[in-house]
Amino acid sequence: MEYRRMGNTGLFLSEISLGTMYYGSYISPAQGIDCLNRAVELGINFIDSADRYGIKDNELDPSAVIPAEVVVGKFLKDHQRTDLVLSTKVHHQLRESPNSGGLGRKHIREQLEISLQNLGTEYVDIYYCHRPDPGTSLEETVRTMTNLIEEGKINYWGTSWWPPYLIERAIGIAKLIGAVAPVVEQPPYHLRARFIEPDLFKVVNHHHLGLTPFEGLSSGLFTGKYNDAIPEDARLKKLQMVDEGFFAQIQPKLQQMEELAATTERTMYQLALAWVLSHEEITSTITGARLPEQVEMNTSASGMQLESETIRQLEEIFVERQPIYHYR
Repeated sequence: MEYRRMGNTGLFLSEISLGTMYYGSYISPAQGIDCLNRAVELGINFIDSADRYGIKDNELDPSAVIPAEVVVGKFLKDHQRTDLVLSTKVHHQLRESPNSGGLGRKHIREQLEISLQNLGTEYVDIYYCHRPDPGTSLEETVRTMTNLIEEGKINYWGTSWWPPYLIERAIGIAKLIGAVAPVVEQPPYHLRARFIEPDLFKVVNHHHLGLTPFEGLSSGLFTGKYNDAIPEDARLKKLQMVDEGFFAQIQPKLQQMEELAATTERTMYQLALAWVLSHEEITSTITGARLPEQVEMNTSASGMQLESETIRQLEEIFVERQPIYHYR
């Protein structure tokens, strides 16, 4: 496993990391802990979670699910906390209350206490604002995150799915009032979603931010299991994210990608994740896994250098997804 510095901070993350979105719901706690244990064995040190994971990202009976943070907390009991980088997130409304949700001081503080209790730790390394909150003063959010850092409850704060202009604005406000600015952003990024390249990459480079994208395998499309047909038990099918019309369009491209992987003696997993990591702006690509074997396949992409011709051919397969640059 190779590690990368998060922006210009002193924190190093494994370039392949493990997300826990469905741990406690579609993925049982036992399965999740097996994956987490294997991840650490393979050198992953960055574990990503969120307050809503396990309880709000599914259609299951609420009595049959538990927060993913609780699963991570159980895993932590058998590991050295200081060796791991833990992140969680805040923003979504999790209970019926006018003050549940958003990025106001009250909700951030109360939800962090719940997250710390779930995780069984005194601090988190990275606390992400899971989405923007247009109804709350950005200065209130910046000051609250700064206070939490000063109190030792979080080490860094960042954003997730924030537009570049808003990240710029948060950094500007932090500088103006002498507060701590966000240092990392977490967007989706893969061969079929490259919209962050024209603007966000520029913000990341200018401010020396970390970038920890997710969905490097395009929600499983780049694993190979969709190359011939949509599996009946596929999560994308259960979530109604793919249908036969979509599959008819994507299948030829997946088969082309499979052929390129075979030609270069790699797997589709490796091509997809190594392509993400080929961009110097990326600190770590957050992957999901239901089985330890999937963790092994994901981590095999660490340190893999793709040839420029391989990158060109990969991007040509998904040429319609290449980003549009608005500036000359």
